[in-house]
Amino acid sequence: MVAQRFRTRFAPSPTGYLHVGGLRTALYNYLFVKKMKGDFVLRIEDTDRSRRVEGAQQNLLKTLEWAGIVPDESPERGGDFGPYIQSERLDIYKKYCDELLEGKYAYYCFATSEELEENRQLQLKQGLQPKYNRKWLPEEMGGSMPSSEIRKKMEQGAPYVIRMKVPDYVSVWFEDIIRGPVEFDSSTIDDQVLMKSDGFPTYHFASVIDDHLMEFTHIIRGEEWLPSMPKHLLLYEFFGWEPPRFAHLPLLLNPDRSKLSKRQGDVAVEDYIQKGYSAEAIINFVAMLGWNEGEGTEQEVYSLEQLVERFSLERVGKAGAIFNVDKLNWLEKQYIKNRSADRIIQAIKPLLIGELEKRPTEMPESVITSDSYLEQVIDLMRERVGFEHEFVTFSPYFFFDPETYEEEGVRKRWTADTNTLLREFVTILASLEVFSAEAIELELKAFVAPRGLKAAALIHPLRILCSGVSFGPSLYHMLEVLGKDAVIRRISRGIETVVCVA
Repeated sequence: MVAQRFRTRFAPSPTGYLHVGGLRTALYNYLFVKKMKGDFVLRIEDTDRSRRVEGAQQNLLKTLEWAGIVPDESPERGGDFGPYIQSERLDIYKKYCDELLEGKYAYYCFATSEELEENRQLQLKQGLQPKYNRKWLPEEMGGSMPSSEIRKKMEQGAPYVIRMKVPDYVSVWFEDIIRGPVEFDSSTIDDQVLMKSDGFPTYHFASVIDDHLMEFTHIIRGEEWLPSMPKHLLLYEFFGWEPPRFAHLPLLLNPDRSKLSKRQGDVAVEDYIQKGYSAEAIINFVAMLGWNEGEGTEQEVYSLEQLVERFSLERVGKAGAIFNVDKLNWLEKQYIKNRSADRIIQAIKPLLIGELEKRPTEMPESVITSDSYLEQVIDLMRERVGFEHEFVTFSPYFFFDPETYEEEGVRKRWTADTNTLLREFVTILASLEVFSAEAIELELKAFVAPRGLKAAALIHPLRILCSGVSFGPSLYHMLEVLGKDAVIRRISRGIETVVCVA
């Protein structure tokens, strides 16, 4: 007997950028099936033509590839179960819809939108849950509409939809991998539209057909789809198909436990990419939105390979998962701390070159764009930045002479004697044969001690003149990286400028 190959899918609609919730769904499907050595499939569900956004499919694919979630089968890669775009499968849906009509599991409905809304409002006034009133359910299916009236409408070319007939007072039950047994009463379920008047299937119908034909063993999706389960299970029953296993993931919540929404912050993965978050941090963060490895495990930083090895649906919780950006920021910093200098250089060098094209610098460009110089900057700033781009944007003084000086720092650190002391000390710096952090520190301490001063009397002014700001990494190491020429130039120029400010 051949063991069944596990198959999962991510089936987004091309309606815009990928939502972080969608990324989590894709990731959990990927992690689960890759652990089982199975296939991860990307299917595009574009049957709602009114919501389709041009270029959205390409954005989805690009984001998944950026995250390292590469499908085994997709519209681009192909596979044995295509087409993988639902709008290219319309003949398939029509075939199976015809089967339901013949089996009297579905029926034509000619109700207008005005009639449907009128019926809905009436039911609401009566305190009832809005449902289709089955006006067009034919007599042979237990309804009151004569077949002759239905034929007449068809001959007139009247627009129609096709609805499934939900059996009355039936218990619909399934075992959710995450939530355990879940039961529904069919009396609460509407006669779902299967085929719309434009000839396109609804999500509910197309997804069931495709999930069966593409032989998916597990459907892992968001909790918001849980109310649709009875409709889907009934369709499997109508066709006589064995349904796959289902797992419904917990909602994503804001820190105040409200549902994550665009009104309260960024929800598109693209937003976080543009801010500079890395794929590793995003994937690590999203993986933990509902899943944890279990008690006794303190690990919080995982590679994608480690997640594949350790992930299990049994460790996914039912309760809503809090989307805490502070945690994401912490993870990003952990990755930066441990990322190789070579990789960071590859990321920041194009950014630096772009900045150099916008503004002139007195620093030698061949030096400040060299790998050796950038590696020194990275070593010095690694603990202080939150994103790779901040190696350039957070500390521009490594690449450009300061054009202004922090006024608050000047007011706080300058005295009447500061510029005189700086003029004397800059001559000492100029005479150093070895311009190292150790040599600079020794000379500074030797300079202030006989004058009865503390090192801070020069440390803070030197920092402001050489960087423009009153905060940063170790002053001595910063000066060493900048080099003697830049330091002497900046101090000499700054003394003259700050006299006017102080």
